[in-house]
Amino acid sequence: MKNLGANDIYHWYLANSGEINHPNSDDFADLKINLIYPCTEKHIKKYSKQGVRLVTETPAIYQDHVRPYMQAQREAGRLNWVYNIIEGRKEVEDVIYRTPFGQDPEEGFLLLPDLNWDRKTVDALHLLGLVERRDIWSLRDLRKKHVTWLRHMKTKFLEATTKVYPTIEQDQLKLYVHYQPTYHHFHIHIVHVALEAGATQATGKAIGLESIIEQLDAMQGGDETGMDSITLCYTLGEASDLWNDIFGPLKKNGTVSPPQ
Repeated sequence: MKNLGANDIYHWYLANSGEINHPNSDDFADLKINLIYPCTEKHIKKYSKQGVRLVTETPAIYQDHVRPYMQAQREAGRLNWVYNIIEGRKEVEDVIYRTPFGQDPEEGFLLLPDLNWDRKTVDALHLLGLVERRDIWSLRDLRKKHVTWLRHMKTKFLEATTKVYPTIEQDQLKLYVHYQPTYHHFHIHIVHVALEAGATQATGKAIGLESIIEQLDAMQGGDETGMDSITLCYTLGEASDLWNDIFGPLKKNGTVSPPQ
């Protein structure tokens, strides 16, 4: 078993399902192991088999219910591992591109391998782009004034990826954002087009970065006009807090009870 790294409660390994009689046995690893310790009830819910629902989030539902939920998640300390990376305390050796940290906190970003990639299979490449700024929690916070920044970041991510992995060309990459995201600090997924499109790339979860940019650019209004003004449809697991605390009660009762 080879330790790929650790950050906060997350640990990643490569392993073999059987004995490999070779001095470089790590080169033949056929298992990617993600370990979360200590694990929370939220993690168990996320990875348990469950039913899925398609929900409609209006701007009003977002402002009244979903935005406060996001704020509670952020205040619970669930972003410590993200801040460890951004501030250079963890996974420094994994970062393949970054703007000078702290030079311009509103423009800064970095690029590193996603924890679900084995870091070897090029056709399954999956990278993660993290922004330095902390005021953009999700695509809902993106506004017309961010279009230039988003395009610049997209260009830099494509250039950095093809430079580090020269067998890949830019038109073999796609960039997307999740909504709802797993954690509420804005980030962009960069994947090889040949990567099997599972649930994380499905309609109702992934939204193409270029589509977001074009939608913002075409919106009527000033620089503050943004993605918080539109209705979004996406999928949720029936064990998720968003379904149980917000969308389930809205469907059943037409209202949401205040937190206990």
